[in-house]
Amino acid sequence: MSFGKRAAVAGIALLICAATAGCGGGKGTSSAVDGSWDDVVAAAKREGSVMIYSSQNPTILDSLKQAWTKKYPEITLEFVRGTDPDMIPRVEVERRTGHGTADVHVVTDATWIADAAATGHFSQKLRGPSFQNPDYQPERSIKNNMFFLDVAATFGMGWNTGAIPGGIKDPREVFDPKYQGKIGVVNPAGSASYVDLYNFYRKNFGDDYVDRLAAMQPRVYPSALGIAQALTSGEVVVTPMVQPLVREKEKGAPVDWALPKPSWGTPFYGHVTATAPHPNAAQVLADFMVSREGQTAQAIGVASALPGIPGATANAHEVQTPDPKQLTSDYVERSSREWQQLFNR
Repeated sequence: MSFGKRAAVAGIALLICAATAGCGGGKGTSSAVDGSWDDVVAAAKREGSVMIYSSQNPTILDSLKQAWTKKYPEITLEFVRGTDPDMIPRVEVERRTGHGTADVHVVTDATWIADAAATGHFSQKLRGPSFQNPDYQPERSIKNNMFFLDVAATFGMGWNTGAIPGGIKDPREVFDPKYQGKIGVVNPAGSASYVDLYNFYRKNFGDDYVDRLAAMQPRVYPSALGIAQALTSGEVVVTPMVQPLVREKEKGAPVDWALPKPSWGTPFYGHVTATAPHPNAAQVLADFMVSREGQTAQAIGVASALPGIPGATANAHEVQTPDPKQLTSDYVERSSREWQQLFNR
């Protein structure tokens, strides 16, 4: 979907958002300072708040908020969590109208990231010192000095341990007849990342993998987060596509997980939005996210952009990035329609 089409789709959502408590925003009265980094931090504290739009797991965002509040108690961090098809149109409308709510936006859609980084229309140049850290590999991690690698999601198999005590070791095991109607899958509609995930399964586990999956009459969820919750409740018992269930296990949920070989992942990139109402706080948040403190806070079942982060599943630089040349808007739309026809028979 083009920038313009996404913007049109987002209109109603933004009107609803504007009427929702805590979702308001505006052009803002603050301006980005031109001084030193200390000047930026001081201005951020005067702004007093910062908003992030993200498709990350809310557990990760909550952890990030806690770490941020500990370091910057003067700056209130709020977040709106949604899928890329939810968040991207909002960012596009905010840019088009000049009426911003998001200060930082975190996204996985490889095609949108590539296009937005190339045009520079949606972002501000990054300023923080953490982006110069050699361990961060800035030459690999930053696109056009605007989009920064944050973390990378790794996806694999998950199951309810009450129903499947021994778990599964291969994604094709979900085709056991006893799992008919009890498998959780994600709807890829409008999401380049999820379209790429289904392509990954076809490539590595059989050209007919997706057809066989549809024949199992799975339950469909809008995101992997919904699948994780369904596994915990027992609504479904197995899935070939969920994030590592690290935090769920820590809380005592009856679930477990494993990454298949090979395994699939997708990077999360962040950027400071062009219409950030708190531009200085936005820069400080972006910098914090790639600092050791920020990376540690986010390392819950994901790969980190810094080495040696406790809890990280892998190095985010080693996660293969979806090919934006393949995942064009037309291709994603066509693939989504084909998926709908296959799974809604």
